[in-house]
Amino acid sequence: MQDNEKKPALRFKGFTDPWEQRKLGDISEIKTGPFGSTLHADDYVSDGIPIITTEHFKTGSLPIDKCGLPQVSENDFSRLSAYILNAGDIVFSRVGSVDINALITPFQSTWLFSGRVLRVRPQNKNSSQFLHTLLETEDVKNDIRTRAVGQTMPSINTEILKTTPLRLPESTLEQEQLGKYFLNLDTLITLHQRKYDKLTKVKKAMLEKMFPENGSPYPEIRFKGFTDAWEQRKLGDTVQITMGQSPDGSTYSDVPSDYILVQGNADLQNGWVSPRVWTSQMTKKADAGDLIMSVRAPAGAMGKTAYNAVIGRGVAAIKGNEFIYQLLEKMDSDGYWKALSCGSTFESLNSDNIKNADVLIPDVAEQEKIGEYFLAIDRLITLHQRKLEKLKNIKKACLEKMFV
Repeated sequence: MQDNEKKPALRFKGFTDPWEQRKLGDISEIKTGPFGSTLHADDYVSDGIPIITTEHFKTGSLPIDKCGLPQVSENDFSRLSAYILNAGDIVFSRVGSVDINALITPFQSTWLFSGRVLRVRPQNKNSSQFLHTLLETEDVKNDIRTRAVGQTMPSINTEILKTTPLRLPESTLEQEQLGKYFLNLDTLITLHQRKYDKLTKVKKAMLEKMFPENGSPYPEIRFKGFTDAWEQRKLGDTVQITMGQSPDGSTYSDVPSDYILVQGNADLQNGWVSPRVWTSQMTKKADAGDLIMSVRAPAGAMGKTAYNAVIGRGVAAIKGNEFIYQLLEKMDSDGYWKALSCGSTFESLNSDNIKNADVLIPDVAEQEKIGEYFLAIDRLITLHQRKLEKLKNIKKACLEKMFV
C-alpha cells in the first residue's frame, strides 16, 4: 500500500477511504499561555479562577476541581481573557511531559492556562475527542518527543506542535465515531481508576484504625466482642521465618518442570509469586500459602505464594495467616523496615532484623476477623486493578489498530 493510501487495520462499518496527511496547525489554532509581565506569581489569590500548570501532565488527567491549582482574581481574569480554556480544548505542557495531552471537558469550570502550557483548539469542536486520542498514539508522541528541545528537561513550542504530522480520516463522521468510542473507553478506565484509588485509601485508613497506634495496646476500631489488650511479642516468636539462600547460577533454567525460584520483588506481580525463573537446585524452600517478604531493596515489600518454590537470598518465607500478612504490610507502609535498613550501602534486612521486630498481636479469633476483613478489601482492589489493566490493554491495542 502506498504511503498516501494508508488505512487503519480496524474501522467502523461504511468507511473505506484512505486517511489523509495533515499537520496539527492545519486543523487547529495553537496558543502559548501568558508570560512575564502578563502574569506574575504575585497575582495569585487563595480563591479565584484556576490556572492549569505543567504539574498536571504526568498522567494526562486534569483535576476535577480547582483544589491545589494556582488562582487569580476576577479582575486579572478579565485581563487574561485571551487565555481562557473552553470545553473541547486540548492542552500540552511546554516542558517536561511534553508528549502527554489532556482534554478539557464540559464538566470543568472556566479555567485559564499558564505560560508553561500550550492550548490546542480544534477547528471542528466535534472532533476534539478524536484529536485528543490521535495525539495519544505512539507515532505522534514519538514525533513530538523527537523534535522537543533539550534532553534533561525537554520543551516544545507552538511551531513544534503546528508542524506535527498527523494522519486522519477526511470524514468528520468517522472522526466523531472514533472519538465517542475512545471516550467510552476512557470513561471506564477513569471509573475503575477512581474505585481502585478509593479502595486503597480505605484500606490505608482502616489499617491505621484497626491496628494499635502510638504505643497503645488497643486499636481504635474493633469487631464487637473483643476488648482485651493486644500482646507485644517478637515476630520470630510468633511465626516461622526462613531466610532465602540462592542456588548456584549454573542451575537456573526456563524449564517449568524445575523448581520455581523466587529471588526478589521482580518475581511478584500484584502481590503474588509469578514464575519467571526456575532452578534444578533445592536450597531454601517456601511452601504454597507462605508469605514472601523482600529483604533487599525494596526491603519489607510483601507478597504471597500459591506455589512451592525455592527462595533466593533476596526474600524470606514466613508461615503466617492473613492477619500477619496485613500486619507486615502495615509495617512496610509505615516505613518500619526502611528505618531498620537505613545506613547500609544496599538497603537490606537480615534474620535478626526480622525475627526481633516487636509486634502487637490479638487472640486468634480477632486475628481471623481482621484477616477476613482485609482479605475482602484486597480482593476488591485486585478486581478493579485487573479490570483497569485489561481496559488499558484494550485501549493500547485499539490505538494501534484503529489509527494509521
